[in-house]
Amino acid sequence: MADIVTNSKARRDYHILETFEAGIVLHGTEVKALRAGKGQIADAFARVENGEVFLYNAHIDEYSHGNLQNHQPKAVRKLLLNKSEIWKLFELAAVKGNALVPLSFYWKNGRVKVALGVGKGKAQFDKREDLKRKDADLEMKRATMRRGR
Repeated sequence: MADIVTNSKARRDYHILETFEAGIVLHGTEVKALRAGKGQIADAFARVENGEVFLYNAHIDEYSHGNLQNHQPKAVRKLLLNKSEIWKLFELAAVKGNALVPLSFYWKNGRVKVALGVGKGKAQFDKREDLKRKDADLEMKRATMRRGR
């Protein structure tokens, strides 16, 4: 499972409550562009509409060797999930403060999959606490490295 694209903002801005694996409907040269690593999902989000899940604002660059049938970079893309998973996502997304955010695109058995997370927005002080915890862990690692010399 090699990540193609990851969303670094997702874990910084949201407490991820639950994750789902979804397939994605891609057209034309989108797969080739993703193989080249030309994608960005930092501003992307998902919505449940009419019993289907759609991904918005996921940017997949146009394929450099494409032709007139090249894809639209910011097209709305359908996500493939079981009906029970869609209903569960619908119920979780209906809670105030929850959002459906893509965590990453990755390869699985030659197909592109999306790790979709249900996130609850973090407050500003939560983000500061995470940064403090990261800094403390980094300092501890540095101290143990110096001591080990």
